[in-house]
Amino acid sequence: MTRFNRGRLTAAIPCYLLIVPTYALLSLFTFLPFLWAFSTSLYDYEIGGTKQFAGLRNYTDFFSDPTFGLSMRNMLVLTLVAVIVNVTVPLAIAKLIFSLKSEHARYFYRALFLAPVVVPATAMQMIWGNLILSDHGLVNQCLQILGLGSLARGWLADPNTALAAVAFVGFPFASGINILIFYAGLSAIPETVHEAARLDGAWGLRKFLAIDVPLILSQVRLLVILILIAGIQSFEAVLILSRGGPGFETMVPGLWMYFNAFSFQKMGYACAIGVVLFALIVGLAFLNMRLVKSSEQLQDGR
Repeated sequence: MTRFNRGRLTAAIPCYLLIVPTYALLSLFTFLPFLWAFSTSLYDYEIGGTKQFAGLRNYTDFFSDPTFGLSMRNMLVLTLVAVIVNVTVPLAIAKLIFSLKSEHARYFYRALFLAPVVVPATAMQMIWGNLILSDHGLVNQCLQILGLGSLARGWLADPNTALAAVAFVGFPFASGINILIFYAGLSAIPETVHEAARLDGAWGLRKFLAIDVPLILSQVRLLVILILIAGIQSFEAVLILSRGGPGFETMVPGLWMYFNAFSFQKMGYACAIGVVLFALIVGLAFLNMRLVKSSEQLQDGR
């Protein structure tokens, strides 16, 4: 090792020491629990009981478990809908706010869309379940007023509409955080780019699709992976709204894992579901990083 390299290494040691506590905590609360879950997935295990080695049987049981297959289908549908609406709608709103001439108006609308963030997600889901989608909720009341009372129903209790009702929660999908992320990306585009676009005759939707969107792909990639992770591993909304019902029409893998672990005492099988979800998240994150190029990669021609 040359003197120059040794000097750089010596100077970098304090930086590495600063991140050691972070990696230690990450290992303690993230990596070690995953390793424990993977090892437990190889056993038949009840909480408080003894472990019996089962090999890969918990994984092969997926093929004979119709609820797991249905839950995976539901999760894919809900996640796909979430990706589409939570990228397109906030992006359109961010562009509209960015296009305002007044800086005071921009600030006002950013604050306005960010205000709902302070409402707990659980409270919002209970409002949707009890006041909007219930038998006498807002949706059915509006249908009655419009003379479409024959279409009214218990949206979360009807097997034909339960999954769509869960996907509809959060309408109009104007997430303040997502809007701010896209707004920051639009604000980072140099003014010279906008001037060049105007000189080339690029205006309105054409400019938005050809200039703005490619330059904020870093934000798009970030939000896509965050939405994918949330869609695959979360189950709180389904637990609060329908508990996976009616029947298993809105069951998702995270909720099925929860039921197997704490209701059916099948901890090994629940851990196997968790390992599969972890592998799915890692795989989709890798594909997202490989297939969705950032604005920097596009500019570098990679």
